[in-house]
Amino acid sequence: MRTIVEQEQRAIFLAAVCGQTYEQFSNTDGSFIVPLNYSITDTIEAKSIIDIWEPFGFILESPHEIIVAFRGTSSTTNWISDIIASQKKFKYVKENCLTHRGFTDIYSSARSQIMSTLAKLSSNKALYVTGHSLGAALATLCAIDIAANTDFDSPYLFTYGAPRVGDPSFSKAFTKYVRSSYRIANGFDVVTHAPPTIYKLPKREKKYYYSHVPTLSPRTSKMDPSAVTTS
Repeated sequence: MRTIVEQEQRAIFLAAVCGQTYEQFSNTDGSFIVPLNYSITDTIEAKSIIDIWEPFGFILESPHEIIVAFRGTSSTTNWISDIIASQKKFKYVKENCLTHRGFTDIYSSARSQIMSTLAKLSSNKALYVTGHSLGAALATLCAIDIAANTDFDSPYLFTYGAPRVGDPSFSKAFTKYVRSSYRIANGFDVVTHAPPTIYKLPKREKKYYYSHVPTLSPRTSKMDPSAVTTS
């Protein structure tokens, strides 16, 4: 069990790692700063809603741990995915649950690459999954998938400014699979309140229900919600 101080130190470190996913996307050569004693195992490519493949993060490895990090929204196509808030069955767990269609489609496009890479790495190492904003949604989907379908059965999830990802059944299933989850949120960040708990498509009667996954580590100060370190 990590102490509160250790959890906070890990949260700060992984927030900095998340920041580098934006550098990876912004730099034409895909370069970013790799933490000391870590190496790049793989870069994550995912398909946006209009079938454009983009860098969405990376997988790092050190002698003792592995980090899977996802980028948040950095392009118009990502925003389009964000607002496709209808739901689809999350087919990577046996439980009957629904997740955000846009988030799930992006994650699914990268899944085989992520799973293939992790299969080559030692499951004796601690595994951390992290992301900011849209990346937090992808990290949430990835963490439960990893816990359910790989030898890494106890991943640690650290998210920053995460939106709601799935229905209450998904949240319940998530609790079963991912036992170490830290959701850092700024209450003034509108992303953390989306999609609404009850979402209805325009001109349609069907309603979709959303619930945050546990746990919540709140930030209460009025900071810039777009910054990784303040979400």
